[in-house]
Amino acid sequence: MSGAEAGDVWSALLLSVRIAAAATAVTAVVGVPLAYALARRRFVGRSLLEGFVLMPMVLPPTVVGYAILTVFGARGWLAPWLGGYSVVFRFEGAVLAATVVALPMLYLPAKAGFASVEREVEDVARLLGAGRWYLFRRVSVPLARRGLASGVVLAFARALGEFGATVMVFGLQPGRVTLPISVYADYEQGDLAHATAAVAVLSAASLAMILLFNATAAGRQE
Repeated sequence: MSGAEAGDVWSALLLSVRIAAAATAVTAVVGVPLAYALARRRFVGRSLLEGFVLMPMVLPPTVVGYAILTVFGARGWLAPWLGGYSVVFRFEGAVLAATVVALPMLYLPAKAGFASVEREVEDVARLLGAGRWYLFRRVSVPLARRGLASGVVLAFARALGEFGATVMVFGLQPGRVTLPISVYADYEQGDLAHATAAVAVLSAASLAMILLFNATAAGRQE
């Protein structure tokens, strides 16, 4: 692999990591409170809400991308209220696509983590005067930390490898592609050496994420 090819792979990997990191942060901000609420509360429409959260696990990623374009595109449902702003071809659009597909990967372990916290512990904290925010931040989250850590690892791994929804929203921009999109573009152009290098990097990153997930999961069982 030439120096130029190595530079291209590094640039695509860096962009993928930036998108995955941002998407994981957004996923954590949204997914952790959501997992806590659905693990602890029963309300009308709970199953439907959880169904929407988990849908990206079973929907083709291109359908997820299409849905994002339908809502946030230049002619999307929200276009009149966004003043002509569109997520298409933008970094934030790629982050949004990765967030949607990664959310279920964080939600399920986080929900399991919160569900494993004994209610008696939370009840004692309430009796001692703990408010909802304090209870969530200082009691529930620390006790569910293994599940949360596993969810963060899975969400990052899923966002790093995201292709279908991202290519719908972010597109194929010369010199500005994620690593999964780079594999597709290189194969289409017949540049198998470059595609192989990108595949090797993605495979190594995926293996590292799996090993990290196994380490956090093993910690949960101790």
